[in-house]
Amino acid sequence: MSVSSGLDIYLKDHLAGATGGSELAAKLSADYADGPLGAFLADLSRQIDHDKETLEGLMDTLGVQPDPLKQAGAWVAEKASRIKLTDTFHGNADLKRLLQFEMLALGIVGKGEMWRALITATKAGLEIDLDLEALVRRADDQRAGLEQHRLDAARTALV
Repeated sequence: MSVSSGLDIYLKDHLAGATGGSELAAKLSADYADGPLGAFLADLSRQIDHDKETLEGLMDTLGVQPDPLKQAGAWVAEKASRIKLTDTFHGNADLKRLLQFEMLALGIVGKGEMWRALITATKAGLEIDLDLEALVRRADDQRAGLEQHRLDAARTALV
């Protein structure tokens, strides 16, 4: 299937974002594995990985190849963000958690917006064989699930 250059670029950019989000989610899952957030973050990380695989499958079906430079850039950016998101950088574990959760939340919101944009594109004629509405709901649920933990971190980090 031939896709527009706009769709090609759009999906490659979102895959790069999904790569960074997947890396961050895996790191958070490992970092908090032994605490009260462990089970939640492990499940969230699995869901984020599954969503990334769904996007990769869609791209494969549409004949869109990942951009290795964008993928590498996203990987490097996520690793670089770890410098800012360390206790030693600012000495505040609660602030670190707040910033990590906000970064992850932004990625989840972006993913949901991508699925919504693809719904709009299907209404204009793009053929996609995915339950995009279910993917939107999952992104919304992920964001809602993370929100209480983000606010808990804010309560302790900012007061």
